[in-house]
Amino acid sequence: MSLVGFIFRRVLIIIPTLWVIATLTFFLIRVAPGGPFQSEREIPAAAKEQLLRKYGLDQPLHRQYLSFLANAARLDFGPSYKFPQRQVREIILEAFPVSAELGGWALLVAILVGAPIGVIAAVKQNSRADYAAMGIALAGVSIPNFVLGPVLVLGLALTLYLLPPALWQGPESRVLPVLTLSTAYVAYIARLTRGGMLETLRQDYIRTARAKGLSEPVVVGKHALRLGILPVVSYLGPAAARIIMGSIVVETIFAVPGLGRYLVNAAFNRDYTLVLGGVLFYASFLMVLNLLIDVAYTRLDPRVELA
Repeated sequence: MSLVGFIFRRVLIIIPTLWVIATLTFFLIRVAPGGPFQSEREIPAAAKEQLLRKYGLDQPLHRQYLSFLANAARLDFGPSYKFPQRQVREIILEAFPVSAELGGWALLVAILVGAPIGVIAAVKQNSRADYAAMGIALAGVSIPNFVLGPVLVLGLALTLYLLPPALWQGPESRVLPVLTLSTAYVAYIARLTRGGMLETLRQDYIRTARAKGLSEPVVVGKHALRLGILPVVSYLGPAAARIIMGSIVVETIFAVPGLGRYLVNAAFNRDYTLVLGGVLFYASFLMVLNLLIDVAYTRLDPRVELA
């Protein structure tokens, strides 16, 4: 199958998938208890009725749903209920780059640290280096980021005063959130790299390369790594999805002004438009990202065909 045909086919799958996600999110958030205009102080009935009319919430549910689909097709989710002066699209365009930067740095750190650890563990299989690397990986997977984040803040920010404890104001403020978010993925990538490299190092062409007298760094770095890293490449799509969605917790811990914090607050406040817009944006972004990862996988391994 040609690349253009593959992309066209995937786009045809993405559209109905987004429709299902939009439908489920629309009705689930409406079924949830509470509403966008409920607060500790009761709003007068006349003012509440006016608000419902303004946002179209006085219409039957099926009309609200059809109106939502028509507007979503134009990428218009309307104003936020919590921030009525701002459009949902503006909030997403302002906040998502922060979440993307946090997730991008965390994924980069995970690859740059995890892949070498996995390669060393595979080359030194069953040695102390292998056991130490896999022990560190197990510890990284076992500690959740909502535990690791406060521990790092307590140790590096509030005790040693080396780094700022929160916010997103300069390079120093990015260190703790990125470390917190990347630790688990360093461990995953290290284990995947080790497994892929062990399988590749047993292949016949690796034995042939060694028999020709090539040095071990050349055999590992030039010949084995290209195929040994394939499990990591296939994992990057789900990893990017999890790392960006996982940043919601990290953004809350470190007061990072990303889209994750907006979504958490929107869910608590029953801000229907912001929740729907944020969920659909995340879903679209992650589907496109997975498509790009699939294409990159076929370029690294010509034996894999587009399907």
